[in-house]
Amino acid sequence: MNTLRIIFMGTPEFAVPSLEILVQNKFNVVAVITAPDKPQGRGQKLTPSPVKECALKYNLPVLQPTNLKSPEFQEELKSYHANLQVVVAFRMLPEVVRSMPAIGTFNLHASLLPQYRGAAPINWAIINGEKETGVTTFFLKHEIDTGSIIFQDKETILETDDAGSLYERLMHKGATLVLKTVQAIEQGDYPSRPQSEAMEIKHAPKIFKETCEINWNQPSKKIIDFVRGLSPYPAAWTKINDRVYKVFKCSHSDHSGQSAFDSELWTDNKTFLNIKTADGWVSIEEFQPEGKKRMSVSEFFRGNKL
Repeated sequence: MNTLRIIFMGTPEFAVPSLEILVQNKFNVVAVITAPDKPQGRGQKLTPSPVKECALKYNLPVLQPTNLKSPEFQEELKSYHANLQVVVAFRMLPEVVRSMPAIGTFNLHASLLPQYRGAAPINWAIINGEKETGVTTFFLKHEIDTGSIIFQDKETILETDDAGSLYERLMHKGATLVLKTVQAIEQGDYPSRPQSEAMEIKHAPKIFKETCEINWNQPSKKIIDFVRGLSPYPAAWTKINDRVYKVFKCSHSDHSGQSAFDSELWTDNKTFLNIKTADGWVSIEEFQPEGKKRMSVSEFFRGNKL
């Protein structure tokens, strides 16, 4: 049985349920490491990360280093005498920070490792048309997302899912897995198996704006999965009449008679907007014209034409 002193590291909303579940289950979280406050909004007011807000709610000490390699930060970290570090959606840790606790440092990753190593596993699983993904806890080692697996839990990807709905479910499923992992480590009885490299491994690299442009020369299903995988954030986009539109939702078009239609774009300027693909047509359902809010196509046509 291990008496745990835990340091929790994380920044965005995705990490909050994992921190909360540990505190609510009376685990000794001795400090929380998160990103520095960031200027946000028109007034550029300094805003704390979701994890900092959660830590303050539970009166936990918060460290916000700008440089994880700084000797001052590392000395402060050492002073908490933690024997386990839990990382959820944080940055790469220097070797000296990662190896500081006696038991080690484990990470929660939003895929079934070794698949979808990288920064955007939820997006890429949907973009690639996967039917299943999940969450993994694993011990950190130097190469990113490659350490020994502790536990995994699967999650079905529904046809109706987009990145937002899947993110929500994996965030809570991940928190439950973090709790299970910490409980097993406390008992001193937990698996730790190396990741298999025998299969073809799909990656989940960081997504940039240029990654998000829709290529209409692909089959309809590929385009629909691409839009789902980037919705609501960062959002797929396309240009129509030289204006940029973010596309949040689209579907296979069942309008008959379109195959004879010669243009790349077909609309009645009232209720539908269809765009030609490699093997048919896709119907845009929700989008956001440059400088406007997100809206349905029929809302857009109440005051606009294409």
